[in-house]
Amino acid sequence: MDWLEIEKGLSNKSQENYKRFLEKFFSWLKLNHLENLKPSELTLDHIWKYRVFLSRQYLSKNKKPLKRSTQNYYLIALRQLLTFFTEKDISSVPPEKVKLAREKDEKIVNFLTVEQVQKLLNAPDTSNILGLRDRAILETFFSTGLRVGELTSLNREQIKIKADSEELEISIIGKGSRPRTVYFSERAIEWLRKYLEKRNDQEKALFINYRGKIPSTRLTIRTMERIIKKYAIMVGLPFQTSCHTLRHSFATDLLLKGVDLRVVQEFLGHKNIVTTQIYTHVTRPHLKEIHRKFHGFKKEKE
Repeated sequence: MDWLEIEKGLSNKSQENYKRFLEKFFSWLKLNHLENLKPSELTLDHIWKYRVFLSRQYLSKNKKPLKRSTQNYYLIALRQLLTFFTEKDISSVPPEKVKLAREKDEKIVNFLTVEQVQKLLNAPDTSNILGLRDRAILETFFSTGLRVGELTSLNREQIKIKADSEELEISIIGKGSRPRTVYFSERAIEWLRKYLEKRNDQEKALFINYRGKIPSTRLTIRTMERIIKKYAIMVGLPFQTSCHTLRHSFATDLLLKGVDLRVVQEFLGHKNIVTTQIYTHVTRPHLKEIHRKFHGFKKEKE
């Protein structure tokens, strides 16, 4: 875990995930009376049996088998352990020998059309502070493409809106402790201004709870998800609409308007372009139309 933090720069949350994934491997070793196995004694046959074990695991909630993508999280954690051995000159199986499970289907990206986003943005009752907060949340999500954890972590002091200003950009530390710049639209700035003008508390967080008589505490990720779900249901949007749906909608909107995939990668804070490529199949029909409309020669009339 120290190596993941210092050498790989992983956040505390990522370290916790890797620890949890590796505990599955150690549990499997113990189950097979291999808990005293030395790194040098680990073989490809052990890894193969572990992969079979993962493929036959079932979720406790619905008794469905683990998705291949989930199986891969466990295998990637094992790869990192083997990479650690390699860097420390500890003899073991090379990390590249751990093959990941093939995913049968492309990941499905749930996103909203611009019309659906507009319906969602207009849903809150902005005659009160609660509605102003929620409108500011929705506008910020669609304007910036922030992850929900990044949004809940924002503080008031980061949002420095000058009088009559239509520009706002801030620096954040995103996933994997990677810094990036986030840009706000004119609309998002306007609703943030209206929301902050109504704030008369001393809380540090940008978005806070209003349950009791006195506003307090930073909104949690779970509460943020409930807020999005509430308004989605209110305006008749798909039930699976979530905070991440708005992030997907942000990315898809940019791509459909011709923004380069590398630029979208920067906006989203993806470390690898492969992660951003999940959106390409969404935009394929649009690309086909562009090709038909603008490329090549028109058929000559007879």
